[in-house]
Amino acid sequence: MTENYMKLSAQEAESNLKTGDGGPFGCVIVKDGEIIAQAHNQVLVDHDPTAHAEITAIRQATRKLGTHDLTGAVVYTSCYPCPMCLGAIIWANIKTVYYGNTAKDAAKIGFRDDFIYDFIKGDAKDKEVLDLEQLSRDLTIPAFNSFEAMQDKQLY
Repeated sequence: MTENYMKLSAQEAESNLKTGDGGPFGCVIVKDGEIIAQAHNQVLVDHDPTAHAEITAIRQATRKLGTHDLTGAVVYTSCYPCPMCLGAIIWANIKTVYYGNTAKDAAKIGFRDDFIYDFIKGDAKDKEVLDLEQLSRDLTIPAFNSFEAMQDKQLY
């Protein structure tokens, strides 16, 4: 059955070759043997740099299930997830991801995520990639302190 989910993911990716909604990326999310989301990259059509296939599918899945927690769900994606999508998958508590193409395959067709991985690892604190500086912690820490003191808090 898992190969069928990958086929659907591949079909989602291929659909963008005709629609031009975004890059050739597709994703299917399955929970308890049921497809709960199926999406493709929609960056261009939505004018949204976060509308990657995985993010779009996660948004569909959480709305459908009425929860931010996708524990027990499995992602089938046409390509190794970019850093943003990996973060979203981890935040959604998804523990299993199957992917088709590699990050090198994506780089070969013009999608270069390596500089982001390097930036996150700390290998490249290049201000041309991102000027990241701490500012006015005294203004922002009170909300954290108040949250820490709360008895009934949700961490998401």
